[in-house]
Amino acid sequence: MSNDESGIPPGPATRVSLGAIAREWTRLGCIGFGGPPTHIALLRRMCVEQRQWIDAQEFEAAIATTNMLPGPASTQLAIFCAWRLRGAVGAILGGLCFIIPGLVLILALSAVFLAGHPPEAVLGAAAGAGAAVPAVALHAASGLVPASWKRIGTGRSQRMRWIVYALVGGAAAATIGPYLVLVLLACGMAEIIVRGPGRPMRGSTRAVLPAVVLPTAAVGGLAAAAWVALKVGALSYGGGFVIIPLMQHDVVTTYHWMSGAQFLNAVALGQITPGPVVQTVAVVGYAAAGVGGGLLAAVVAFAPSFLFVLAGGPHFDQIRANSIVESFLTGAGPAVIGAIAGSAIPLGLSLQQLWQLPVLAGALLWLFVIRRGVVSGLLLAGACGIVAALAGVPV
Repeated sequence: MSNDESGIPPGPATRVSLGAIAREWTRLGCIGFGGPPTHIALLRRMCVEQRQWIDAQEFEAAIATTNMLPGPASTQLAIFCAWRLRGAVGAILGGLCFIIPGLVLILALSAVFLAGHPPEAVLGAAAGAGAAVPAVALHAASGLVPASWKRIGTGRSQRMRWIVYALVGGAAAATIGPYLVLVLLACGMAEIIVRGPGRPMRGSTRAVLPAVVLPTAAVGGLAAAAWVALKVGALSYGGGFVIIPLMQHDVVTTYHWMSGAQFLNAVALGQITPGPVVQTVAVVGYAAAGVGGGLLAAVVAFAPSFLFVLAGGPHFDQIRANSIVESFLTGAGPAVIGAIAGSAIPLGLSLQQLWQLPVLAGALLWLFVIRRGVVSGLLLAGACGIVAALAGVPV
């Protein structure tokens, strides 16, 4: 049977076995520390440079398209690459193999860090790593600025709109976290109106609107955990770190699943474990309803990514060419950046001990002055926390 007859788009001459996909995507899921940049680099090295499974131009186009979709872009890229090689079965297998190693590890760590009486060293490591999280949020936001600033255009009015969108997103993340999705959508819609007044909405832009009118706080337990995870997986734009302002208010204030300090720990766990940063949602699900809640949250958060790729993979060219989608992301992008930066305010206010402030200052120095990696910075901060705990300092 040819590729065309099997429904798989034309691809490399060598048919990639499902065993090879399972093996290589599991390896990526185990070594993918460092978030989306690392994942993209590993996928490019494997699929384009070493194995020559995917053409370089097509790979770059896939990066551009997955960045236009809501949800975790690097996870969607991993799913797309596997889909490109073996169709729907390959996509599901590759996506699961990429996600599961980190999911297993983060659930195990959740059981340790969220235990009723964890050891002092564990509490210290959590407090130290948590102290660095506001710096990580600012670092994530700063990394998104250049591309978004370039996308908006060079005109004065365009640059002013970018600043307004970013300020609105930052204010929303710092004050009205549960309604941040509405703010992101409003900024995207505003840019659509400015760029093309009177044009009807088509395709994926219209598709996201019904989702935001769902109730956000009318349920509790597993249903609430599923809703929070759905917001993360289906309504988040601009990279994995936007999940922080989307989840924080619900997790800490609305449902009281975690304290502010524990939420900092959850974010840190999502950063230091391999695989998608969105795995943080599994920690939230665990806090809400144990292992079952963690698994449910992960399934709900990642399911949209599989659906987007399986349904949209054959149409990625049209998605990139859709001016409505492009305009929406041009407006929503700066709001996302502002939201990620704005989340540093409530995250910083969650710090409980004075010794955490020097750790935060050190993390800012590590990330912005010395320009070292996030994972190493969080590990060093955690080590500082262990030292503090062993020295008898309150953690």
